[in-house]
Amino acid sequence: MKKNTLIISIILLAIIGCQKSTGIKEGRKDIDRKVDSVLNLMTLEEKIGQMNQYNGFWDVTGPVPSDGDAAKKYEHLRKGLVGSMLNVRGVANVKKVQKIAVEESRLGIPLIIGFDVIHGYETQSPIPIAESASWDLEAIKKSAAMAAKEAAAAGINWTFAPMVDISRDPRWGRVMEGAGEDTFLGSKIAVARVKGFQGEDLSSPATLAACAKHFAAYGFAESGKDYNTVDVGTSTLYNTILPPFKAAKDADVKTFMNAFNELNGIPATGNAFLQREILKGRWNFKGFVVSDWGSIMEMMAHGYVKDKKDAADLAVKAGSDMDMESYAYINELAELVNDGSVKESLIDDAVRRILKVKFELGLFEDPYKYCNEEREKSVIGSKEIQEAALDIAKKSIVLLKNENKVLPLKKSGQKIALIGGLAADKNSPLGSWRLAAKDNSAISVLEGMQKYKENELIYAEGASVAVGATNFINEVQVNLTDTSKFNKAIEAAKKSDVVVMVLGEVGFQSGEARSSTSLDLPGIQQELLEAVYQVNKNIVLVLNNGRPLTINWAEMNIPAIVEAWQLGSQTGNAVAQVLYGDYNPSGKLPMTFPRSVGQIPIYYNYKNTGRPGPKKEVFWSHYQDETNKPLYPFGYGLSYTTFSYNDIQVSTQGKNVKVIVNVTNTGEVEGKEVVQLYIRDMIASVTRPVKELKGFELITLKPKETKTVTFTLTEKELGFFNNTGAFIVEPGEFKVFVGGSSDTSLETSFDFL
Repeated sequence: MKKNTLIISIILLAIIGCQKSTGIKEGRKDIDRKVDSVLNLMTLEEKIGQMNQYNGFWDVTGPVPSDGDAAKKYEHLRKGLVGSMLNVRGVANVKKVQKIAVEESRLGIPLIIGFDVIHGYETQSPIPIAESASWDLEAIKKSAAMAAKEAAAAGINWTFAPMVDISRDPRWGRVMEGAGEDTFLGSKIAVARVKGFQGEDLSSPATLAACAKHFAAYGFAESGKDYNTVDVGTSTLYNTILPPFKAAKDADVKTFMNAFNELNGIPATGNAFLQREILKGRWNFKGFVVSDWGSIMEMMAHGYVKDKKDAADLAVKAGSDMDMESYAYINELAELVNDGSVKESLIDDAVRRILKVKFELGLFEDPYKYCNEEREKSVIGSKEIQEAALDIAKKSIVLLKNENKVLPLKKSGQKIALIGGLAADKNSPLGSWRLAAKDNSAISVLEGMQKYKENELIYAEGASVAVGATNFINEVQVNLTDTSKFNKAIEAAKKSDVVVMVLGEVGFQSGEARSSTSLDLPGIQQELLEAVYQVNKNIVLVLNNGRPLTINWAEMNIPAIVEAWQLGSQTGNAVAQVLYGDYNPSGKLPMTFPRSVGQIPIYYNYKNTGRPGPKKEVFWSHYQDETNKPLYPFGYGLSYTTFSYNDIQVSTQGKNVKVIVNVTNTGEVEGKEVVQLYIRDMIASVTRPVKELKGFELITLKPKETKTVTFTLTEKELGFFNNTGAFIVEPGEFKVFVGGSSDTSLETSFDFL
């Protein structure tokens, strides 16, 4: 084994100058001194190597690559010219590449191993938009913690999550990966997920460094088309887009990822305003920024740079610290420094940030701390992780409609037809970002319902959603013509007391690069739904999808509708427990459901125009052929019980405003309710939305029980950012609304002085 001069230097440093930390600030100083000691040992090429990230490029259990690009990457790994690798997973594989970096390179600097742990590792929790529908911050935090624990057991120590992009356009497939349309809710969820992934001690082998992405405005891509241009005003940027990123930064997220899109004509990867001025300047972010896959190189396609050398020059000056799979830094930066185009101090700053995170992860102390085979065997797929996945899956389900109390289903004496290709699907519930999940490992809705053996259950596929196999890198081929299985489904429906139809999207119809111009049920599913309805109108529609859908016909005709998203490994158990009433649904929509694609972007916190309505004449802001109202508003969701709100009171105490409301369970069963508070600033120097979420509380009420819920509004909730990015609080009249969705009409007002 090659003598590791770096480890020796770290030990000497600890003996000579680094006393045991007595607090957080002293601990940070310790790390800063250690980082500087390492940096002083490094050549320029080794520094640039730390800024270089490679995708896994060979089968590490096979022979060493001997030629081509893989051989070159392998030599870079041996020479200490790789700072991070992604998509290397499993203890055996991670240990192999870490061993090369630590024991064969001159300085032995350990790698940070990244992976897309978006909503789970091998065990999948619900997709993030589904988890957001729970409005349960502790459950979301725990879900991220369980994902971190499982991924870390497989050798991973860095996740490219959470995605904190706000989006108002469900055509954009990546809405499945975020928290929806609202900045306040999105900021709270960003913090919960960061804290879940990173835990209380980042050096624990059960945590991951988190990554807030995509910085910034990726969710506002024009026409909902992925990777597309973004053009937004400063008010939207400061008040809607940036706050969740700032919340993640304040929660001590260790890394940021920049975005594919341009903003104000400048690609985010080369955007110094975003990365230098705001993130590292105004916000004083101390972690590092990684590019998105190939985004440095992609600045050439944007027409912003002429070649890869120019791209590397502008990206590093703009504040991109690590190059993911563009090969721009490793090939071009040394020459740029040597010819004076790039100051070496910029390289040093980037490398300090990267080394700091490695120290915080404890990789210098033990490069193999994430490589424990026994932990890998005991943690992955464990009972603890499966139970947590089931818990958050149940909490993520939203009851959209329940006429005539079709739900919950009776537990005995019913003949139930279960129809839809997705009902027996064990892959689609895993969602789009399921890179480490085993194929067909989810509990299907069919399997979940089969556990309730006192009813007669008849399954009929009816129609498949997709034709052929689906995967992450190819377009899904939708079934547009094959109705050959309709007859069996119709016959099953005729014989049954109630029909449960599971319809929606396969897992790979939403996610990255999965933009859509139609939000209708894909393929022939609508035709199947209407055919079954002709013979049995007692239908429960269960939606499996990664984005809001336009289901107008179903809303008009189907008595019960359940939004079940893609709920991960425990999908079938969660859906069955809700359908049978063993769990009372409590989810609320984190994103508006439109009636038509033509309404998009549609969101609850819009601004009034100079001609609001409705009015009798035509001269007001509206459509000729569709209402302005959504199909289902933000924050909406029903329960098997009902709730009433009354006695709203407001009192001002100095700079704080207290809002008190009584909430009563007026039904017959215990239930949870997300009590939501919205405000409207009536007159402001920058126009404000008609409603803004500024508080919520999840409460549990027994039948006929009343609870008093108190919210406190401070200057933080009452203020906003002006067009220079300054946060201001202005006196004046405010309206306040409290209820079970953004459509609440219970309101009062107060004057803020």
